[in-house]
Amino acid sequence: MNSPRLTEVVHYADGKRSSIAYDSSTSIRVAGVLVVRLSGRVVEGRGAGQSAHRTVAALPGELPTACLLSGLRGSAGEAQLEIMP
Repeated sequence: MNSPRLTEVVHYADGKRSSIAYDSSTSIRVAGVLVVRLSGRVVEGRGAGQSAHRTVAALPGELPTACLLSGLRGSAGEAQLEIMP
């Protein structure tokens, strides 16, 4: 069974765009911060054929034990997109 690919469309200020298909991901938790790295390729538009990586670092909005009762309701963090030449 194939897992679905995550896709993203990036719109640039000059009106151009890039469509990115991510086909793998890794995630780790370091000192309470969840770091997710997606890897794939630009499949259409600016940078077509180039590899792409999105890294997201998320801080939990509550204690990790909160998921035992009501579930986690959110997090805050930063994301970085790299399209490699």
